[in-house]
Amino acid sequence: MSGSPDEGRSGGARRELTAAVVGAALAGALALSAASQRWAEVTAERPPPLPPVSGTLTGGAAAPLVTAAGLVLLAAAVALLAVRGAGRLAVGLLVAICGGALVWSGARVLAGGVADAAADLPGVSGTSVTATTVEVAAVWPGLAVAAGVLAVLAGLLVVLRGAAWPAMGRRYERDAGPAPPRSAEDRTDDAWKALDRGEDPTEPPPAPRSGRSA
Repeated sequence: MSGSPDEGRSGGARRELTAAVVGAALAGALALSAASQRWAEVTAERPPPLPPVSGTLTGGAAAPLVTAAGLVLLAAAVALLAVRGAGRLAVGLLVAICGGALVWSGARVLAGGVADAAADLPGVSGTSVTATTVEVAAVWPGLAVAAGVLAVLAGLLVVLRGAAWPAMGRRYERDAGPAPPRSAEDRTDDAWKALDRGEDPTEPPPAPRSGRSA
């Protein structure tokens, strides 16, 4: 027998939430993985007899936003499980913005925009340098672009559909039942504590007063 429409909508909302959380977390992990790799080899030519100077640019050096966006995306994936309403909308926008930053960072490096980062390498810049060549390993900035696209899609999913999704805290509140019954050992402990306070544990508690005294 098929479930009710409400159950179907609830299941669909949970699946969408799971997709958004996994998308943001995966995008963050891909970004951090790409940022730790070698993105470019920089070689500076110098007049003879001076030898050329070479250096390596990691993703974190060539595009610092990649590391920052990756960390934010991992945190946002956790936040999506706990927030609702306007908070979830804000997290979704943040995820999409981080995705845009990743796409821009990766595309800029693929287009050759690493001159500023290359100039910070030791020996690569200076009056003795006659020419500089940069060889970009396209796979890692390309991975950052792919992570950015995934983050943008996850963020847009949150913005457009997140209002109907459940929150982790609400589920826990709904599942919380009445307090478990107290055991005989617990009641015995309560009796000893009452004796320590000088009270008689066999006496019933006083009834609450009603009305005002004359």
